[in-house]
Amino acid sequence: MNPIDKTCDVGRLDGVGPAAGGQEPAALAAGALDRGALAPGALDPVTLAVIQAGLGQVCNEMDITFSRAAFSPVIAEADDRSSGIYDLANGALIAQGELGLPVFVGTMQFSTAELIRLIGEGQAGKPEPGDIYAVNDPYLGGTHLMDVRFALPFYYRGEPFCWLQNTGHWPDIGGMVPGGFSAHATEVEQEGLRLPPVKLFKRGVMDAEIHAIIRSNMRIADQRIGDIRAQAAALKVGESRLTELIDRYGRGPMLLAIGEIKRRAARLMRAHIAAIPDGVYRSQAFVDSDGVVNTPLRIALSIAKAGDTLDFDFTGSSPPCLGPMNSVLATTYSAVYLAMRHIFPDIPLNSGAFEPLRIKRPEGTFLDARYPRPVSGCAAEVSQRIAEAVFLALVQAIPDKVTAAPAGSSGNFALGGFDPEKGTGYVMYQISGGGYGGNADHDGLTNGCSTIGISKTPPVEVMEQYFPVLYHRFALREGSGGAGAQRGGFGVHYEVELLRGDACASFVMDHGRFGPPGVLGGADGAANVVRIHRNGTVAIPEHLSKDQGIPMRAGDRVEVMTPGGGGYGDPFARDAAQVARDVRLGYYGRDEVRDLFGVALRPGGEVDAAETERLRNAPIIPDGALRAEREQRPDPGPGAAGSDSLPEVPDSLASARLPG
Repeated sequence: MNPIDKTCDVGRLDGVGPAAGGQEPAALAAGALDRGALAPGALDPVTLAVIQAGLGQVCNEMDITFSRAAFSPVIAEADDRSSGIYDLANGALIAQGELGLPVFVGTMQFSTAELIRLIGEGQAGKPEPGDIYAVNDPYLGGTHLMDVRFALPFYYRGEPFCWLQNTGHWPDIGGMVPGGFSAHATEVEQEGLRLPPVKLFKRGVMDAEIHAIIRSNMRIADQRIGDIRAQAAALKVGESRLTELIDRYGRGPMLLAIGEIKRRAARLMRAHIAAIPDGVYRSQAFVDSDGVVNTPLRIALSIAKAGDTLDFDFTGSSPPCLGPMNSVLATTYSAVYLAMRHIFPDIPLNSGAFEPLRIKRPEGTFLDARYPRPVSGCAAEVSQRIAEAVFLALVQAIPDKVTAAPAGSSGNFALGGFDPEKGTGYVMYQISGGGYGGNADHDGLTNGCSTIGISKTPPVEVMEQYFPVLYHRFALREGSGGAGAQRGGFGVHYEVELLRGDACASFVMDHGRFGPPGVLGGADGAANVVRIHRNGTVAIPEHLSKDQGIPMRAGDRVEVMTPGGGGYGDPFARDAAQVARDVRLGYYGRDEVRDLFGVALRPGGEVDAAETERLRNAPIIPDGALRAEREQRPDPGPGAAGSDSLPEVPDSLASARLPG
């Protein structure tokens, strides 16, 4: 049998479960990449390093091509896409570039494995040179329906060698609302078109009938052809560049190098883990709600460290939910992988790095979604709460390497309508940044991208050119960073007006009920805020960070304030000169820093050393509960082990609400 047609025996993501014992299947059958390997040490270190960099560069060029050729701002400007190289036999990750979304590190290897399985079972057509499969089924190693994956079987000199795959976020895939982020969906069919693996390109030619089916099930279909051709062209660039690389070093040495790179990644991850003190570290994180039932969802995590492995157990997490905040298994695993890459950024991006990370399948929870559970919020929001839970657990063990919680929301905002001036419909999709958590070395990053990606907000000038909107504000959200010895970074504050025509707005965000947790005595970052300005009134969605189908007319405005990062360490230990600088730059007010940081400033902005010392040594700060809260609250904050209590919704948000 042709190796590319073999059934993948690595654990299945279609409801059957991992291969054995409820554990993740050893990073997709460890050792498969070593087939045909030459004698160990046959490659010198320089050649090995050059090949490793070359594989990464192939992925980078695919990513760049995709962005430069795409039509949609979310890909062309925001870079919501990723590319990788995957093992021929089992789909395990060989390489992913530096420019791709980290959340796809795990998901695309699982989707490649599922494609191989379906080919072996006769449920997908056998590959031929020039074929490109399209798939977006979340339950086949995916994320949400808007993330469409293309897979190309790569042949070297007529022989199958590996798979190339990329993922791009399409601005619309049909469904209840423009943009696909249905906050109230109760089944996946309401979220859009679900594609099993189909050959969109056959021997290099697009299948017109399949393309017609896709076009007939989405809004603004005429604009998608540009994204489809860009996504396919990126894979063809990868095909050309990988051929050149193998031409240079030969098939045998390339396979040897791939196997050795994988082994070294595993060794490096094991070395990092070995330095963590043995023990069990627990945490919890909360999703605001599922968009349908206005109750928080709990992620309970236990990480057991022994020797050079980590075992992740989500037992105790909330059961499957009615709304779209369920997470498919591939996304849950990938969220753990990307969290560990945040902690150990020197780990190479390949499947070897995942081998020491053993994840117990979270059956019976909302982190293991099965058909037909809706999942539009899994990749953009739930995955970030999973990563947050990993951070809150491991900061207890290795506080010098882990940050306080970041903003942890992609800020998904979709606006769809008809522009009477241009005579066309449109779907506008925007993501936004927020503050990162403080860490042992420095303050958190301001307006950083989401935890799961490298995507950035498209320039407002581009958005105003494409869509009938005007941005009245796009600014730093002062005061949103959680207080700490190293404070959290700041979120952003934007306000956008619909200029003409009617439209429909939808949101799937998070951290609106409570902000990103601080750690080691640091304060939480500010929570997400969404306000709808219509007819002289201001309303807040009932679910705070999630809503859909909000009717908008010309002159109506949407206002969003994204979360700040959590603070790290005792705020009263922050350098008073740094606090004075923050006030001088307008980040905090004079009265705020007196309460939050215990720093008094003279009229000219200089630190009043005597008053600051008195404030910081006082048992309780007048008119401020920070010192008392810090002394009573278990570490590391709202994610502390053993606490089932939920932070209260701030009174400032309990005002006018949009009806559910």
